[in-house]
Amino acid sequence: MPFGSIILFLGLVIDRLIGDPRTRFHPVALLGNLIGFWGRTNFYPKSLERVIGILGWAVTVAAAFVPCVLLYLFAPKAVFVIFSILALAFCIGWRSLEEHVASVEDALSKGEEEGRRAVSFLVSRDTKKLTFEQIRSGAYESAAENLVDSIIAPIFWFVVFEIIFGAGISGAVLFRCANTMDAMLGYQDERIRIGWFAARADDVLAFIPARVTGFLLLVIFAFKGTAGDALKCYRKDRKKRPGFNGGTPMSLIAGGCGICFEKPGVYKIGEEKRTLAEGGRSIISVMRWTTVLAAIAGILLMILL
Repeated sequence: MPFGSIILFLGLVIDRLIGDPRTRFHPVALLGNLIGFWGRTNFYPKSLERVIGILGWAVTVAAAFVPCVLLYLFAPKAVFVIFSILALAFCIGWRSLEEHVASVEDALSKGEEEGRRAVSFLVSRDTKKLTFEQIRSGAYESAAENLVDSIIAPIFWFVVFEIIFGAGISGAVLFRCANTMDAMLGYQDERIRIGWFAARADDVLAFIPARVTGFLLLVIFAFKGTAGDALKCYRKDRKKRPGFNGGTPMSLIAGGCGICFEKPGVYKIGEEKRTLAEGGRSIISVMRWTTVLAAIAGILLMILL
């Protein structure tokens, strides 16, 4: 019986219905506490920070990965399936991405200052002088980039590990650990040495999922008749976004939806054929369809293989 397909389907359904419970006992929050414990800057000698970063990465992954393996090997099948469904729902952030964008839109309805405060929780840029359009850009950029990190990559690694090992949740958990460490430590500031390995590991693990996301986006834009615009923007603007992966979904979405993402003083991706107030719903719709296509493809692969 294709348990992996059932787990993937129900994990997405649960995430869609309830999203991320806001509690300090959320598994990702607990993971963040562990990372925060060892990932302190100005605590170790600078010459050891890279080594600490590698060791801390390994310990953090092991803390989440090993229990998945033990449950797979020794727990009754029903227990492992239930655990996998719930854990996968925690690894995927489909609903929460849309909620974060909605929170910025709600804040903007109360004025620029409220919008700036809301978007500051999503992006690292200085938000003090952002315009309405730039505030929206920060929110939708975050959603576009995290289409890979929070949705497609966990699905991808779940499917890969399910097909190869029969324990898909181990792959999803591995990626969620790596991505969380990158989100907390992978910055070009005082964390640059201790977070170096976390940033590189996340780049490697998200490399193929980012390209899979790009392919799915092109399929959707082909049906919408804007695949040519998406490809044009991809070729022209994808490298404006620092990193190996974020520019792929951002440029394709910008081109396919006819909007412009702007980080003031850093980049502009896409051409503003319509404002984000006008094109925001299209972005969310495209992200939903990308998730659905990824789930369908993953379920079919697990059934067939």
